[in-house]
Amino acid sequence: MKLSFPLSLKISLWLLLNLLLLGAAAGGIYVSQFGFGWQSLRTGALGDRLEQVGDGIVNEFFAAPADEREAVLERRQAATGIELFLFRNNGEQVAGRPVGLPAGFLAELGKTRRDGPPGGRGVPGPGAPPQRGPLFSSGPPGAGRMVFHDGVAAVTWIGLRVPLQRENGLPDPGTLVMRAPGLLALIRLFDAGPWFALAGAAAALSLCFWLPLVFGITRMLNRLTHATERIAEGRFDIRVPAHRRDEIGQLGRSVNQMAARLDTLVNGQKRFLADVAHELGSPLGRLQVAVEILETRADPSLQAQVGDVREEVQLMANLVAELLAFTKAGLRPAEPALVSVPLAEIMRGALARENADSRVQLALEPDLWVRVEPALIGRAFGNLIRNAQRFAGDAGVITICARRDGAVVVITVEDDGPGVPPDALSRLGEPFFRPETARTRETGGVGLGLAIVRSGVAACGGQVQFANRTPHGFRAEVRLAAG
Repeated sequence: MKLSFPLSLKISLWLLLNLLLLGAAAGGIYVSQFGFGWQSLRTGALGDRLEQVGDGIVNEFFAAPADEREAVLERRQAATGIELFLFRNNGEQVAGRPVGLPAGFLAELGKTRRDGPPGGRGVPGPGAPPQRGPLFSSGPPGAGRMVFHDGVAAVTWIGLRVPLQRENGLPDPGTLVMRAPGLLALIRLFDAGPWFALAGAAAALSLCFWLPLVFGITRMLNRLTHATERIAEGRFDIRVPAHRRDEIGQLGRSVNQMAARLDTLVNGQKRFLADVAHELGSPLGRLQVAVEILETRADPSLQAQVGDVREEVQLMANLVAELLAFTKAGLRPAEPALVSVPLAEIMRGALARENADSRVQLALEPDLWVRVEPALIGRAFGNLIRNAQRFAGDAGVITICARRDGAVVVITVEDDGPGVPPDALSRLGEPFFRPETARTRETGGVGLGLAIVRSGVAACGGQVQFANRTPHGFRAEVRLAAG
């Protein structure tokens, strides 16, 4: 069996693909501007932003009184979740809690920079505020930044060359070390949370914008599917809302128009059959009486021919009777009078009419009631029992089971006969349709038995399904509203 792929899922996946493409485009722009991987923190716009943040921390640190400088680092750590330390480039820690640096990071920290001009190296005179001069910022992009990512501990170490103020006011080469425990801490450091929130809000807005359209389309298509299924079952009174002004609304109006036209045609056909059957009833009755009289008076040598005539007349009478039953079930009032009746009572009546008590095993849950038209549903079950007796032959017994399933009563009629060809299952219940294996005068009938079953069950607001059993046999499942 092929898996279904709902339209709502297709549209939702298409929307997701659209968002992913937008995300990929945004990611491409990000990589082109900021670089890729942890080393993007050394160069490009991210590195510049990181340097600005580091300069701000160092300036705030040295601007504070000596006894409040540790509080500056603690406040910054609490705001971002990143631990901050100040080191001289010889490895001596100046501020922050004592910490051991990774070996590779410590080796990079001790490297001597020789990119400043000879002599003064850009160092300001005594009393000048700390500032970034050639000693700390010259060289290729990212030369004053270090990044070491520890994948095992999921920690990123970042170093920024910064000027540290000596007691005499002169700057001393140093490094601001940051220990970031994860990506979220870096996002907080760069104050990028609002941008991520904006991206999430844009995605949520897109979903809110698309979902009503998706649900509106799929809800209408589900109604159309339900309506066409009911029309295929012969429920031509079904209608779908047709207030939309798009192609789906036009399709709904076409379905309604088709249902109304089929209702007219099919009911007209049934009325014609009912009228024909009714008009044939009287002459057939007179013909049966005449044949009986002829049979009593005919010469013995003509009794065989008279018997053939009587058999043909009886077949015609049976056909007319079934036509009347079929049209009576099909030409039901718009609002059938349904009443609650015990299911066991209906079954006992059907078994008695078909003389099938000895061959049928009943397995009904106790106290089952159904809301039906008793005459129509009794005739429907009678035809199911007769059909099982006719086609199952002597192959075992016929089993009728019934159980409650929520607000529905499920009744199954099963036999151990040969079943029907698989390609004929979908057509069972059509008027005058008979599987090829059933086309015999002795067992074939006229092809109205299951049509009467389907019409009678539908008149009671129920459903019927036909299926073959494994390894052989036939099953009819009737679902009726519980009483």
